[in-house]
Amino acid sequence: MNTKQHIEKTEALIDALRATCSAYGLSGDSSEYKIIVQVFLYKYLNDKFGYEIKRADTDYRDRLCKAEHWEDAYRTMTDDEREDLQDFVPDAPKMKPEFLIASIYNRMSEDNYAGIFDDTMVSLGQANADRYSIKTSGKSNVALFEAITTNVTDVDKRDDFAKALVNKLITFNFEEVFDQKYDFFATVFEYLIADYNKNGGGKYAEYFTPHSVATVMACLLVDENEDLKSITCCDPSAGTGTLLMALAHQIGEDRCTIYSQDQSQKSTTMLRLNLILNNLVHSLPNVVQGDSLTNWSHQGKDGNMKEQFDYVVSNPPFNVDFSESVTHKAFQNTDRFFAGVPNVPNKKKDSMAIYQCFLQHILYILKSSGKAAVVVPTGFLTAGSGIPLKIKQRMVDNHWIRGVVSMPSNIFANTGTNVSVLFIDKNNDSGDAILIDASKLGEKVKIDNNQKTVLRDFEIEQIISTFKKKEELDDFSKVVSFDDIKNKKYSLSAGQYFDIKIEYIDITEEEFNTRMTEHKQKLSEMFKESHGLEEEIIKQLEKLKFNDI
Repeated sequence: MNTKQHIEKTEALIDALRATCSAYGLSGDSSEYKIIVQVFLYKYLNDKFGYEIKRADTDYRDRLCKAEHWEDAYRTMTDDEREDLQDFVPDAPKMKPEFLIASIYNRMSEDNYAGIFDDTMVSLGQANADRYSIKTSGKSNVALFEAITTNVTDVDKRDDFAKALVNKLITFNFEEVFDQKYDFFATVFEYLIADYNKNGGGKYAEYFTPHSVATVMACLLVDENEDLKSITCCDPSAGTGTLLMALAHQIGEDRCTIYSQDQSQKSTTMLRLNLILNNLVHSLPNVVQGDSLTNWSHQGKDGNMKEQFDYVVSNPPFNVDFSESVTHKAFQNTDRFFAGVPNVPNKKKDSMAIYQCFLQHILYILKSSGKAAVVVPTGFLTAGSGIPLKIKQRMVDNHWIRGVVSMPSNIFANTGTNVSVLFIDKNNDSGDAILIDASKLGEKVKIDNNQKTVLRDFEIEQIISTFKKKEELDDFSKVVSFDDIKNKKYSLSAGQYFDIKIEYIDITEEEFNTRMTEHKQKLSEMFKESHGLEEEIIKQLEKLKFNDI
């Protein structure tokens, strides 16, 4: 079975789980995404465990591989044997026999099956809390699994709901795709969360970064020839982790550690799943749910948050109401928020430009040798006053700008805001930056009644190649010095640096005279027609009489 078939089969499983939720009245319910994500993760961990123990170099390998069902062979092992086997598979979850999907499938005839199902998942989460736990900024643990059948309000239907879920899982197997890693699970993850990652996240709206944009950002940040080791990567507005996954994939999952924070419970839950699916379990202790601006949780060993990370990626929320937290003492740090904090407007508080705070925060936590890629509204590039100008002045005067890529409109299906990607390099010694206008690229498609622009593979490659080579192409890219940028009032818009070209066409004197005669004749006809209209208007005006009625 090829990768495409595996993806289709996995998406069919997700659709089946959604259909089950719908059949029991949970479609569109706030709990639906939790149920789908948790059941999907439960299946993944079950199959991941089987995959690992059958490939471990142990005396138990033949017994497990030759069994018709490895679960049966595992159940017949002694406690000591299973404990010994677990030592050989440190990357696998801890799995007691009663946690296996095959085990709870065999218990369907028992009473209170919903309770059995919920207890199994909760117990599995507790047994693996040390490995898969994430925290809130208040230091509370966020459970891996929780009881889910209780979301069905009709108590009499809960057993059937649990059975329906297990029946969907028992016929599917992930084992054949574990070697696919990121390329497979990135696609599956996008499909999995498609209905649960809309622009409706409240205070911090949950925007989903397209995979194409994430790819461009990662490829331009990381030089494939660099020998990178023990790299720290961060996203202070991580969402579901698309940018971090692309970055880790580019660096190498085993060569980097991820740090993240996000206000949204939903996004953080999905981020955890994304890390698990992409062999980044070692970074789970660094996943924090909380407000990055008021309660940044990633402090250095000395208690300082400044200049910690080698790479930072971010697609921060642009304009939201954060008036309730703007008076927090964290915003009084003028070293961190050197350009200031947006004022609270009398009306339309949701227009507060929170991205300006995130951008300053990113500059603050980025190492002196670090690199960053940040999605910003394209209007930021030409802003000539206020906080945006101060931020640009700091970056340009210090030669931190490596380049800018202005993306096509509607590249985000749920927002019409034009966006650009700002590439920052605190160790940029080139003396110039490349500005790319990719706004004319992309293919228009319709997704959920929204028009979206999708970058095609050859266009992604064009952007990456042009940026890396610093190639100048007409009406597409321009290399500019930092002095040029200052002279243009710190504008980072490529279009303002393109050469104005006037095309000349060589013609003979005879051709010139012929054209001039034609123009004169045409003008004379137009003037004649105009005079006729003027006379007609005067005649009509003369016919008008005063009516005293």
